[in-house]
Amino acid sequence: MSAKENQASEEGTAEEKNSPTPEDNLSVTHHSVTINGEEIRYTATTGTLVLKEEIDNEGEKAKAAVFFIAYTRDDVDDMSKRPITFSFNGGPGSSSVWLHLGVLGPRCVEPDEDGELPHPPYQLKNNECSILDKTDLVFIDPVSTGFSRAVPGEEAKQFHGFKKDIESVGDFILLYLGRYKRWGSPKFLIGESYGTTRAGGLSGYLQERHGTYLNGIMLVSVVLNFQTIRFAPGNDLPYILYLPTYAATALYHDKLETDAQFESFVDEVREFAMGEYTTALMQGSALSDDQRANITQQLAKYTGLTAEYIEQTDLRINIMRFCKELLRDEGRTVGRFDSRYKGIDRDIAGEMFEYDPSSAVVQGAYTAMLNYYVRDELEFASDLPYEILSRRVHPWDYGEHQNEYVNVADTLRKAMTTNPALKVFVANGYYDLATPFLASEYTFSHLGLDKSLQDNITMAYYQAGHMMYIDQGELQKMKRDLDAYLDNVLSGE
Repeated sequence: MSAKENQASEEGTAEEKNSPTPEDNLSVTHHSVTINGEEIRYTATTGTLVLKEEIDNEGEKAKAAVFFIAYTRDDVDDMSKRPITFSFNGGPGSSSVWLHLGVLGPRCVEPDEDGELPHPPYQLKNNECSILDKTDLVFIDPVSTGFSRAVPGEEAKQFHGFKKDIESVGDFILLYLGRYKRWGSPKFLIGESYGTTRAGGLSGYLQERHGTYLNGIMLVSVVLNFQTIRFAPGNDLPYILYLPTYAATALYHDKLETDAQFESFVDEVREFAMGEYTTALMQGSALSDDQRANITQQLAKYTGLTAEYIEQTDLRINIMRFCKELLRDEGRTVGRFDSRYKGIDRDIAGEMFEYDPSSAVVQGAYTAMLNYYVRDELEFASDLPYEILSRRVHPWDYGEHQNEYVNVADTLRKAMTTNPALKVFVANGYYDLATPFLASEYTFSHLGLDKSLQDNITMAYYQAGHMMYIDQGELQKMKRDLDAYLDNVLSGE
């Protein structure tokens, strides 16, 4: 290092040492919402808490300012006994906006009169399907998402990885429990997509590192074992587990010749996928010509794709190819997050879609309404961009899982075994091509959980996609399902 560079480094270090200590920045407002015919008055606390790290013999060092929005019911005599749920989405790189304004929070994006997501300009409405009547809610934005940022002098990338993400979110939960005196509360987590991976990891981190036992975990659109969704040479599992969702999608878009009812049809495809199709893929090139021809015809019957195309895929249909191929003759694609939605590509002959239409349909409404809501209704001031989906977190560090698939399923199993009171709710969308329902079933049937604890898992299914709550009918069903789950956990039955 040159003398000039060394001087600059020393000056930078001195500047960091002399910079003001980051402080919490909070806004508190008061509101009400009607849920199940009951008026719920609540307090919203919005802002950042500074996450600190203990340094040996040097006290604490500020690491990040973590943004959160918390809702607490007002008419509660003993807040330490009131249930509390910590919520986050996935990505990695997603803020907590989707679960927040889609299903859980007291305010949500208002749909059109026909129940579909609206065109701009957008509006918010009171959410009669919120679970605030059952539990207080804390929505957490991991570092580099939302308004959460590493403090000056700290590298943001240290938080952009599997292990540190779990630790930082877990440490925030502990900070909140202590700051707001909620250690006596029944404690829940709810995560969506990669947020379910985070929740699985947190079940172990909170319990083993900090002795913090949870009452329940709610998992929305599950991925605990990445082998179930990673299409790669030598990994036949996704081809099997995606097949029933391909079939449900083809049926929805009228690409199949069948009069079967939806659920019985899905059961039929599930049985084929886990039986004949699995056996055929396991045989590889040893599969006879007659067997191969039979499997090809069955796949064509269930997916709506031609036998010729399926033969060209070697009986293995990649999700991105399926999204492009199913409606190619119409010049349309189907969505990955919700395969009911159609997209339009410039290049109809292409291999993959140009964009996910099911993502595009929600992006604008949720982005606009979160930015409006935080600043206008919750009165939190910030000139920072609210990172709905942050690209800054990539590349995501999976260093603990080199040469293997990320898998937190056994972490969850161990947490449930050690804490037999821990109960898990699992929400699956039939039209979810990001985390398909059979992959979820496979993961939980291979959890290795003792039979005495099997009833601690509740599986729910929705006629929708990854974000099943954007369908108003399924949102109402999800509210009923979550209420029943929470009542069951809190009753101790």
